[in-house]
Amino acid sequence: MRSKCLCQICTCGRHHCPHGTTRIYENFGLSCPTTEYLEKYPMYGNVLPPQSLKPKQEFRACRGKMEGITTFKSDYRPYEIVKQPCHIPEEYKPKQGKIDLGTTYKQDFNSYKVQPVVIVRPLERQQVKKGKLDTVPTYKDDYRSWGIQKSELYKPEQTYHPPTVKFGNSTTFQDDYVPQEIKPRQSFKPFSVVKRSTAPFNGDTSHRIDYVPHQLEIKFEKPKEVYKPTDQPFEDLTTHRNDFQGLAGETAKICRPAHTRVTQSAQFEGNTEFRESFQPWEIPPLEVKKVPEYVPPTGSMQLNSTSHLDYVPYQANRVVPIRPVSHRRKNNFPFQGKSTMKEDFPVWEICRQGLIKQQQQIPNPSGKFDGLSTFRSHYVPHELIPTESCKPLNVALKSSVPFDDITMYSIEYTPKKQEICPASYPSPPGYIFENTNSQGHKFFRKITPAVKAS
Repeated sequence: MRSKCLCQICTCGRHHCPHGTTRIYENFGLSCPTTEYLEKYPMYGNVLPPQSLKPKQEFRACRGKMEGITTFKSDYRPYEIVKQPCHIPEEYKPKQGKIDLGTTYKQDFNSYKVQPVVIVRPLERQQVKKGKLDTVPTYKDDYRSWGIQKSELYKPEQTYHPPTVKFGNSTTFQDDYVPQEIKPRQSFKPFSVVKRSTAPFNGDTSHRIDYVPHQLEIKFEKPKEVYKPTDQPFEDLTTHRNDFQGLAGETAKICRPAHTRVTQSAQFEGNTEFRESFQPWEIPPLEVKKVPEYVPPTGSMQLNSTSHLDYVPYQANRVVPIRPVSHRRKNNFPFQGKSTMKEDFPVWEICRQGLIKQQQQIPNPSGKFDGLSTFRSHYVPHELIPTESCKPLNVALKSSVPFDDITMYSIEYTPKKQEICPASYPSPPGYIFENTNSQGHKFFRKITPAVKAS
C-alpha cells in the first residue's frame, strides 16, 4: 500500500508538515563529519537554550452556564410610548382697514426751529505791569559758567593752490580726429521700371539640347510559380518538447479549506512542534567594552605650517603703465556742428492744447425735491395668501397583513454535514505512522481491513 504524507491527508488545507533544513544524505543517527564546519565546531550538549519570554496562550473556559441577562436588561424598564400632541397653527386671516403709522416718537417729539449757537468767548484780561523783577534763581546761583578756551584744530593745512592760468592742453581725440566732408552714399536700389524685350522667347534649355531619346528595351517578366504543398507531415517538435517530456502524475487537488466550525467537544492541545523542537536557552549577559580615558598630550602645540616656514616676503615695485606715443596734429579749422538731422528736422514751436470739455446735454434740475420714488408711486399692495404645507403627517402606517419573511436563501438552502479534517488528530484515523524523511515530511500508511476467509 502506498504511504501518504500529512499534507496529502489534510482536506482543509491548514495542516502542513514542518519543513526542516534539507540534507544531501539521510540521517540514520550516525554522525558524518564531511564538512569543515563540523570538524572545527563540535557540538556541546550541556548548553541550555534561552528561555522564551513569550507569555503562554492559556485559555480558561468557564464551566458554568452563561446567563443572558445584561445590566441594560436588568436596569431598563420599558414604558408605554405616548405620541406627543401636534400643535396645529391657526389659519392666518389678514385684517381689514388701513394701518396707523403714527408712533409715540412723532406724538411726543415735535419739531423745533434750530438757531445757530452763539460762540461764548472768555473775557479778555489785561496784564498790569507793576515793575521790573530783579531776582536771581537758584540754578544761576549754583551753576556758574566757566571760561572754556577754544581747542585748536588738528586738521593739516591745505598746501594745494589751484592754478590761475587756463588749461591749454588738447585731448587725444582732438589731436587724432580730422574733420572730413560727409558725402551722401550712392543708392544701389534698382529702378522699378520693367524693361520688355521685343525679341521672341527662346525656350531651349541645356536639357532639351543635350538629351537624346533612346528606345526602351522590352522588360523581362519572370513567370509566376504555382505553389505546391509538400506530402511530408509538418515536424512541430521543438528542442524544448524533445528534451523535456512530460511525466505522468496525479492531478492537483483543490487546497481550498472547507467552512468548518470548531466544535467545543474537541480537546485543545497546548503543545506545538515549535515549542517541542526549540527549548528555552539561557542568554549570557552582554560584555560591555570599557572605553579608555582620554589623556591630553604633554608639551606645547606647534602652530607653524609649511606656508609660514617656506614663504619669504619680497618687496615688489609698482608696475608702470605703458601708454602709446601720442601724435598730435594741430588744426586751426573751426568745428562745424551741422548734421543732416538738424537740417532736415528743424525745431517747431509747440503750443499747449487746451482741455476738450464736452457740453452738458442734460439740464440741471430746478425746484424742490419731492422724495417720491417710482416704487412708492407704482406699488399696489395685495392681500397675502399663505401657502399650504406639503409636509406629510407624522403618523405611522399600520397594516393588518402579516409580514412575509420568506427569502430565496431560506427556501433553497440545504444544510450539509460538517466533516472534520483527519489531519487535525494527533494520529489520523485509519492511518499508521511510518517514518519522517530528512525534509520533515511525516508519512502515514492506510490500514487495510482484514478480509475474512469464507
